[in-house]
Amino acid sequence: MAKRPTKAPPAPLPAAAAPRKSGRPTSAKPRAKKVAAPPPPELTPESPAAPEAPQAEAQATADPFAFGAEQRQMLETLSLNLAKAAMTAQSAIAEAALSQADRPAALSPDPFNIAPAMTSVMTSLAARPERLFQAQADLFGRYMDLWSTTTRRAMGEEAPTAPATDKRFKDPAWTENPVFDVMRQSYLVTSDWMNRLVAGVEDVDPRTRRRAEFFTKLLTDAFSPSNFLASNPAALKALAETNGESLVKGMQNFAADLERGNGKLKISQADYDRFKVGENVATAPGQVVWRDELFELLQYDPATETQHAIPLLIFPPWINKFYIMDLQPANSLIRWLTAQGFTVFVASWVNPDRDKAGYAFEEYMERGVYRAVEKVLEQTGAPHANTVGYCIGGTLLGATLARMAAHGDERIASATFFAAQHDFAEAGDLLLFTDEHWLNEIEQQMDAAGGVLPGAAMADTFNALRANDLIWSFFVSNYLMGKDPPAFDLLFWNADQTRMPKRLHLDYLRQMYGRNALAQGEFEVGGERIDLSKVTIPLYFQASREDHIAPMNSVYRSARLFGGPVTYTLAGSGHIAGVINPPSAGKYQHWTNAALPETLQEWQADAQQHPGSWWNHWAAWLRPLSGDQVPARDPKSGPLPPIEPAPGAYVKVKS
Repeated sequence: MAKRPTKAPPAPLPAAAAPRKSGRPTSAKPRAKKVAAPPPPELTPESPAAPEAPQAEAQATADPFAFGAEQRQMLETLSLNLAKAAMTAQSAIAEAALSQADRPAALSPDPFNIAPAMTSVMTSLAARPERLFQAQADLFGRYMDLWSTTTRRAMGEEAPTAPATDKRFKDPAWTENPVFDVMRQSYLVTSDWMNRLVAGVEDVDPRTRRRAEFFTKLLTDAFSPSNFLASNPAALKALAETNGESLVKGMQNFAADLERGNGKLKISQADYDRFKVGENVATAPGQVVWRDELFELLQYDPATETQHAIPLLIFPPWINKFYIMDLQPANSLIRWLTAQGFTVFVASWVNPDRDKAGYAFEEYMERGVYRAVEKVLEQTGAPHANTVGYCIGGTLLGATLARMAAHGDERIASATFFAAQHDFAEAGDLLLFTDEHWLNEIEQQMDAAGGVLPGAAMADTFNALRANDLIWSFFVSNYLMGKDPPAFDLLFWNADQTRMPKRLHLDYLRQMYGRNALAQGEFEVGGERIDLSKVTIPLYFQASREDHIAPMNSVYRSARLFGGPVTYTLAGSGHIAGVINPPSAGKYQHWTNAALPETLQEWQADAQQHPGSWWNHWAAWLRPLSGDQVPARDPKSGPLPPIEPAPGAYVKVKS
């Protein structure tokens, strides 16, 4: 960042005649003859005081455009910082272009296959000119209302303005300043009109229309005036208050993110240097008691003198790392469970590399779930284990339970599912990324990476689902405002993505999202069809009301596929905060209903709302299924010798 000069600034220039214009002759002109001024009148004590001649002359000849030393210094610093910011950005872009020069071009100019969807929507609109005319008339009317209000405000009248409920426009200047207010409102009018127009098309395949809606939303979000320096009052204010240093810092952040992404912009969502796995996140005490090529088995230290006899084994998603359940001591689900007297085990999946490219669902089931259950029972001496499956880990667990039931395997006594889907008919916007066009694109990416999907690819997909929160908010904060990314443990975890084996990932997307094969009874593992209705052990399903990854209705449909007693609980918030919500936080709410009627709407109609976390409700369900109390189990004293302290080695491998 540019530093202020330490030398004293030059003295202000004396007032002088206006500078000569270019092209004028420089020879001196004859001077006009001076006229003698009359002598000043004598002043008496009674006569009024006359103004001092030098002061009056200075006032008469003062240049209204002249800058003082301080103003000139500020202008000079601002100019230098703007130039420095521009050079930083240009240098970063040039280096990024060079780093990408020897790489193959993008596999497809339209990887999301948006063009056919937009063509279908536009064709439908063109076939209904009356609908388009009505929409244009509505837009014109809304703009007339906006300009009427704006004109009244400009004339000094009190005119109500729409409140800034969108958090992109939370700065007071967006409503208090008439210019920025009209920018904000005109953008909201236009973007709302465009999104409603596309969403209202009727004679188009629903999935095609949803793809067009998704793209239109991405487009209108990108063109928000808050995303541009010249039209963002908060960014302009920071620019003025720091003499341009905020923009210099922003361009330095931009250059650092380009370098971190090896020439592709990888926006920082957190201060990644503030966290280290095993030191200030993932710190629950325990031991790695088993390790093979697919997972590490972690057993956590007891927090009570006695524990339930039946252990609890958790299968996290292999898309993310398990320590979302152990971020900080205050919100650690693992620590909370041990404090409730449960013997807690977690399967920490390996971050797969090219050698795992051929691994499929069958390997994760047999070498993963089956083997983890075997080792937990060997370590504890218990006849059964209770299990938890989180997100995609729950999909795997559900399919495994059905296969175990078909073979009479009763080693799992109960299962809990956090935000897990088995019926993908209403799986949300992720369905947009599972048509054959996109899957072929993904397959080519994995082939180029040696048979695994890079972690950044999945992160980009999830970020696109919530672009305003996970892309544009950081774009504005990091680059336009020049702020440092926050020290936020959850966002640090969110960026710590894992790779995925080609065969497993493609089978999962095609079979689950593409064909909904598991719900239809058409999914096969090892030549056997998986029938979820054969599962009769007690099940607990947790869903979150605002979950965009595993929508609550999708989870509800999944719960009704199983054949045994099922408890469904709905939590507030979304895919992460809805699950990781300790009772001590006192946040959100949850709903319970012992019945499981045909539809979620019927379930909600009779559900009871409770304040705070759902964890206590789940623990009350789990305790009767967990056996009597036994002396607390020390991970170091079991039949499986400890390998190293938790969180182990696999979770520390970076993609």
